[in-house]
Amino acid sequence: MIVDARGHRCPTPSLKLQKAIRQAGPGARLTLLATDPMARIDVPHLMAGMGGAVISIAEADGVLTIEVETPAAPTG
Repeated sequence: MIVDARGHRCPTPSLKLQKAIRQAGPGARLTLLATDPMARIDVPHLMAGMGGAVISIAEADGVLTIEVETPAAPTG
């Protein structure tokens, strides 16, 4: 799933990603597209707080592409 937050300023990219994570299933991978450089800092904090993971962060032509994985389903 791609979450397009290009052109939005902090905290909107993180909020859009958080909403998409809630809709995605456990262990799903999502890609955030953002032009706000703060997303490079905010998203790892968001994922750590949610128990998910940042898979990769890349930047090209002023657009950050951040791939994340949602938390796995609880076991037990």
